[in-house]
Amino acid sequence: MRAIESEGGRALAVEGDVADEDSLLRGFAAVDRFGHLAVLVNNAGITGGIARLENLAAAMLEELYRVNVVGAFLAAREAVLRMSTRHGGEGGSIVNVSSGASVRGTPNTWIHYAAAKGAIDTMTIGLAKEVAAEGIRVNAVRPDIIDTEIHDARPAGQLGQIVKAIPMGRVGTADGIAQIIVWRASKEASYVTRALLDARGGL
Repeated sequence: MRAIESEGGRALAVEGDVADEDSLLRGFAAVDRFGHLAVLVNNAGITGGIARLENLAAAMLEELYRVNVVGAFLAAREAVLRMSTRHGGEGGSIVNVSSGASVRGTPNTWIHYAAAKGAIDTMTIGLAKEVAAEGIRVNAVRPDIIDTEIHDARPAGQLGQIVKAIPMGRVGTADGIAQIIVWRASKEASYVTRALLDARGGL
């Protein structure tokens, strides 16, 4: 926030829970005070923990899908209501953060998480077509093995084995993914919509 404000911008941090509709609506209401909503990045997500299918609990699955899927749909809904020229908006960009897991399936680890990200891929394609004529672009970025704490729960040695399979021979960085998201949301990508961009090091 300080970096934004030091360059003359305005910044506001709003604590919320995308899985709770009332909380999400309060967040959008706070953003409304800034004027026109131009960009939504759907980045909230949880993995649900490492497990094979036979060990999955219904309560965990419900939480996973509330955060990763329902939350993304509700946030996109509120963005469309503000961005769409059909509703008096000025257009905008929605960038969904999916995952390479939706392609790989991640057996023995996160098939539940992968399936949720598959839902985000499908939503991206459908919503992009639905609102393309209303001034809204909808795209997704699909990172894979990124240097974040999400991989701390993996069994010892598993991450190293996966990295060996990455053609570029290394994991990605959160900053690198952020730069892709910024480009996707920018005017330089004004003719790009319905695109699922893999950022997976060739995996």
